[in-house]
Amino acid sequence: MPLHRRLAKGLRRAGHMLLDQFYPPVCLGCDAPTGAADTLCPKCFAALRPITAPLCPVLGLPFEIAFGADALSAEAIADPPPFERARAAVVYNDLAGGLVSRLKYGDRPELARFCARLMAGAGHELWADRPVLVPVPLHPARLRMRRYNQSGELARELAKLTGLDCEMGLVRRIRKTKQQVGLSGDGRARNVAGAFAVDVERLALQAGRRIVLIDDVYTTGATCKAVTRALKKNGAQYVDVMSFARVVISAEMPI
Repeated sequence: MPLHRRLAKGLRRAGHMLLDQFYPPVCLGCDAPTGAADTLCPKCFAALRPITAPLCPVLGLPFEIAFGADALSAEAIADPPPFERARAAVVYNDLAGGLVSRLKYGDRPELARFCARLMAGAGHELWADRPVLVPVPLHPARLRMRRYNQSGELARELAKLTGLDCEMGLVRRIRKTKQQVGLSGDGRARNVAGAFAVDVERLALQAGRRIVLIDDVYTTGATCKAVTRALKKNGAQYVDVMSFARVVISAEMPI
């Protein structure tokens, strides 16, 4: 490593040590003291519910027991999504919801570092083909209000961890939609229909590459489905979805 890089690395380490003396690291969930920054204490970490195999190969919904690699969830069969695969790091519960809420509304973009670490592991099968990461966009008015797009922060951190390319402006939200919270599944779908536009020239530069949409929470999938349709309408061939958390109503049974 060149001398200037070693010096810069040493200065950063010294700076972090100094900050830790004045501002000791605390748990992202409960503010209890921790030995390292950007992590959870053991009690909070145990409250997370990681999503691991066995799961639906299309929607990523966890199964109670293994039924074979090709077993699909009832939802994937009854309502096949326009994207190829969806994966999430954890089940959406009180702790995961609190982290997402603070990342999204609490002006805590640094929470994306922790979330992205879990996403990088949970989405390992999506990275094999060296896809391009594309965050689900915010409307410009909402972006001005929040200062940053939480999905964009997750995508940036994932790009650092995986070495993948990240295209922040490939998809734009051209219509200011209502908040999805509180809407029914059909209401969510109607709310985001036609809300996204694709930069066709930038998409053409990614011809043949898989796209992985990055979002904070997958609830009904209405938003990711709408973005996928816009991408495929303009020439994208393969689209996957990766989120930090996923709403799971109950243990899925394949049919």
